[in-house]
Parts: sequence; C-alpha cells; structure tokens
Amino acid sequence: MSASTPKLDDWLNKEMVVKDDITAFPLAAMAATLNRAEHGSSVPPLWHWLYFLPVVPMSEVGADGHPERGGFLPPVPLPRRMWAGGRLTFHAPLKVGEHATRTSTIANIEDKTGRSGRLVFVTVQHTIEADGELKLEEEHDIVYRDAPQEGARPARPQLAPEGETWRRTIDADAVMLFRYSALTFNGHRIHYDYPYVKQVEGYPGLVVHGPLIATLLVDLVRRERPDATLQSFAFKAVRPIFAGQAFTVCGQPSADGKLVDLWAKDHEGYLSMRATAELA
Repeated sequence: MSASTPKLDDWLNKEMVVKDDITAFPLAAMAATLNRAEHGSSVPPLWHWLYFLPVVPMSEVGADGHPERGGFLPPVPLPRRMWAGGRLTFHAPLKVGEHATRTSTIANIEDKTGRSGRLVFVTVQHTIEADGELKLEEEHDIVYRDAPQEGARPARPQLAPEGETWRRTIDADAVMLFRYSALTFNGHRIHYDYPYVKQVEGYPGLVVHGPLIATLLVDLVRRERPDATLQSFAFKAVRPIFAGQAFTVCGQPSADGKLVDLWAKDHEGYLSMRATAELA
C-alpha cells in the first residue's frame, strides 16, 4: 500500500453475509434478455449474479451510481470502478426454492501505478451455500483507477486471436444494457447515462457490463456443449466494449474437449475479454 492510503488495509478480512431466496423470475427475465428458452429449476452458470444484490437507499448512492465506498468495500479515493475479472469453481447448481447464503471476504488490496496512472485492485472471495451444501466459490477482482489525464495516450489495443471453432456475434444495445442493469440492480451510470459516460468518465459510449460479457462467453459454451457441466471459469477484462458496436464471443475447445479457450473481441477485432472454461 502507498503512504497515501494506509487505512485501506483496515478492510482486509472484512466479512459480509447475505442471504437470499432463489426465485424463478430473475431466471426467466435473464433468459428473455439473452434470447434463451430456459426451462428447469437450476440456476445456469454465472446467473447467480442475479441474486445477493447490494440494496442501499438513495441517500447512500455515490455520484457514479454505485453504493458509496467505505461500507463493505474499502474507500478507495479513485473515481473509476470496474470489474477486472474473476475465478469461479462450481460445485453444485443453485436451485429455485432454495434459501442460500453468500459469505464475502476482502481477501486482498493491492496499490499499483500503471501507464494510465494509479490503480488499486481489490479481491473479494465469495462462497455460496444452500441447505449446508457448498454450491460455488468465487474470487472477484475489482479495479479502481484514476480519471484519464488530458492529452494522455491510450494503451495500445491487442488484436484478438483468430481461427476459433465457435463464434457468435452479439449486438448489445442500450435496451440489453438497461435490462442487465435492472436484473443485477446495478446503478453504475456508465451503462445507461450517455451524458455522464461521455462528459465525466470520458468514454465514447455506454459501456457493456463486464459480467454480461463473461455471461455471454459461458452462454457460448452452453450453446455449443449443452451436454457438458462447467466445473470452473476464469476471466479477465482487457478492453471496454460499447453499446451499438456489435462484438463477437469466440471459443476454441481443446482436443479432448475438457478445456475451452474463450475470448470476446470488439467490432474492430481487438481483444476485450479473455477466459478459460473447464468442463466435465
């Protein structure tokens, strides 16, 4: 930690427990948003993000639409906050009707300086249980960063791999982003407030949610291998994708079909997200 943020260490090992009932409506709404005809009582992989939502009164919402910092998450004094990636292990599916518990712990706080300025990475560990059974383990990386400096040169984008076996093109328009924000009770203004995202955050358009891109990568696996069971999934955000610019989710399975290399690329062919899925 830098000398300017010694108190962030006070948040290490901070714990929060949230309970939720696994109900059917969020699954039906998510299926409609992704043009899926979901049937059954199990929660598909990554759709657990529709539950255990952070519900805070408007008086505790920050200028960016997120809950104010300094509660469970540390009060990092940087304006931008984004999902950086995550790693998940799936033990058993959540099922409609279960009463589940998610225990979250601040596992790591790392202060860095990169080309774009100061960065603070916060890693949160989650475990989800229902009826005494461990369902899922997750590590969630959040990155806080400086606002872009005037005249600063953006990082050089990386071209996405080529030659994928699986591919699907997605048009994530403002309606899809609104639906996903509503389903996850995500008030972050970069996903729906065009003047804010342009004038305050400096982005050229509405930003597609990182978790939505990750969900679409897993959805590609489920479409191509409906017989398989997802055992683990790891993903890392590389570059934003913006609403109104069609992007592509891609997959390349290993020879034995047990591992799948996944990535998302924007309309110009630049890498946006990289991921790996392990199947059984």
